Amino acid sequence: MNDRGMDYRSAGVDDVGEESGLKGLAERVRRTFSFAGGPGEPGAVCLDLGHYANVVEIAPNLGLAISTDGVGTKLLVAEMLEVYDTVGIDCIAMNVNDILCVGARPLTMVDYIAVERADDRILTAIADGLCRGAEQAGISIAGGELAQVAEMIRGVRPGSGFDIVGTAVGLVPLDRIIVGDNLADGDVVLGLASSGIHSNGLTLARKALFEKGGYSPDQHLDALGRSVGEELLEPTRIYVRPVLALLEAEAAVKALIHITGDGFLNLLRVESDVGFEITDLPEPPAIFELIREAGRVDEGEMLRVFNMGVGFAAVVAEEAADSAVATLRAAGAPDAQIIGRVTGAESGSVRIPDRGLLGRRKEGFVRAD
Repeated sequence: MNDRGMDYRSAGVDDVGEESGLKGLAERVRRTFSFAGGPGEPGAVCLDLGHYANVVEIAPNLGLAISTDGVGTKLLVAEMLEVYDTVGIDCIAMNVNDILCVGARPLTMVDYIAVERADDRILTAIADGLCRGAEQAGISIAGGELAQVAEMIRGVRPGSGFDIVGTAVGLVPLDRIIVGDNLADGDVVLGLASSGIHSNGLTLARKALFEKGGYSPDQHLDALGRSVGEELLEPTRIYVRPVLALLEAEAAVKALIHITGDGFLNLLRVESDVGFEITDLPEPPAIFELIREAGRVDEGEMLRVFNMGVGFAAVVAEEAADSAVATLRAAGAPDAQIIGRVTGAESGSVRIPDRGLLGRRKEGFVRAD
């Protein structure tokens, strides 16, 4: 690591290279869209790539939303602490929260667990987390796959390596798919608090805290009220119940955004040519300041990589904002609040005036002075 401070790339995640590599993959995946059925037929793919989930037509005005995701290098923290009963919740959360973003109700999920060595204690603990996550999300786990691939996976200690990935599906009426295609100047952005770091940016967080900051995973810190590792393992919040309540109460929900990798630049994953101005961010959990200080991470990079205390966002018309906040709070998101607005100016950007930052997809967040 260098003395200039850390960023995602110096921590080992080349997201620029990843974006370049995705082009060829995406091109070939799109070629398959017509293989199962054309428009109006069962199997027709309804959306382009780039949304949190896609939707496949299965009947007149009925679509099957589908998404897949894993937990990433958060699993290495679980291995360090030998605590495995929370990462299953993360796997559920990362999938069902994405399914919500197209306006769908999550129904069920399957999982894939790859292990260096089959260990009954570890697998049972992972399953406990999956079960708790499914209960929180109101879904079933319809099946899954376990693979022993010792030649491919190495853990932090011999035999401890594993990976977990899920694929979730849900249902959405085709005329109720939400992709943020009708946003207008003055629409309101609502933020739902995160439970902490969730399951993104853990490569930067681990290297900032453990390598550069010199903290140990089991080191207790008063600022956190527990150990560093326990804080990093806090499960990703599942937003199914409040968001479904919002969808049922507010027919005019215009966009739903899971704040994952890319941080607040996720707001730009809408089909409208607009910008965003974020003016009322809540105080972020203490873990983020710890990461920033330990790795000397630039504030703009923190906002590009981490959720910084807001794990999910919804966009509604201005006149619906107060009732939407009330609905979210009553349905299990007591800290839901207005955090900003849609703006017709500076399309394709996210401005955070009180931080003096302007963010765009390729540039990240830079000083707007």
